[in-house]
Amino acid sequence: MTTIPIEGQLLVLTAAKASVSPNRLPELLESVQEELGPRLDDYRREFELVAENGERATFLVPGDHWEQIGERLGFDRRETDAVERAHTEQLRRVAKRLDRREEFETALEIRSAVVVGLEAE
Repeated sequence: MTTIPIEGQLLVLTAAKASVSPNRLPELLESVQEELGPRLDDYRREFELVAENGERATFLVPGDHWEQIGERLGFDRRETDAVERAHTEQLRRVAKRLDRREEFETALEIRSAVVVGLEAE
């Protein structure tokens, strides 16, 4: 089983707001992690890393990035939106912890968040 990089409380919150089943959201997030995990080095080279801890690396990416991921994984628009929302909420949680909320909110006006789980080696 793939560990998703979204905290449980945020997963519940996102599922409540999303237009997908609460049971479906974890499956979608697992698919995304399986897609992004092996590309972590690419993300490090191509995008701005804004936070990292032992569990996850958080990046700012172009605004259309989630459309591309959703297309690659065969997600419909609702599924893509739900996954993007979960990643955005995780970035907001990180921003609050780092006391960088305003900075990250401004960044989210033109970019999106991608959170990649770090596999324990």
